[in-house]
Amino acid sequence: MSVIDKALAAITPQPSEQRRRDATEKARAAAQPGDWLSLALDHHELIRSAFVEGRTAKSAADRKAAMQRLALVLNGHSLAEELVLYPAMAQNGHKLQASAAYSEQTTAKMQMAELENIAASSDAWLDKWGHIEGAVLTHMFEEENGWFLHLKEHGEHQDRLTARYTEEYQRYVD
Repeated sequence: MSVIDKALAAITPQPSEQRRRDATEKARAAAQPGDWLSLALDHHELIRSAFVEGRTAKSAADRKAAMQRLALVLNGHSLAEELVLYPAMAQNGHKLQASAAYSEQTTAKMQMAELENIAASSDAWLDKWGHIEGAVLTHMFEEENGWFLHLKEHGEHQDRLTARYTEEYQRYVD
């Protein structure tokens, strides 16, 4: 783990697994089948699964395959959030949170690019993977624990958010 990674980990405490589960349950309770929130939560589950797959992979080839699967869903999901949900958050009085969300996702993309340059068979790869996982899970916790709940409750044009979120995600993953 780089000095920067260590500093970021020290100032960004990770929520406990129980707090994460509670946040996800709370967000699921606020979601409606097929709405933007349920889609985002479904993507969060795919992201969590991809992290487990990479963390438990036995070979370098399996690690690389997990990294590619993670990158596909993570990038499609983050672009849909950046183009649709974060602007809506900013328009609903949460500019600071939207800015933080953009910054966190940019950092994750840069970390994923660094991961591509590390031998997948090495301990350094697994260490970087774990750092990215911690940062992304913390980001998802922030969304599920408050940011998205506020947007769901107070945001206008929920149907348009769903349509646009779906369109942007599909544009990337198709």
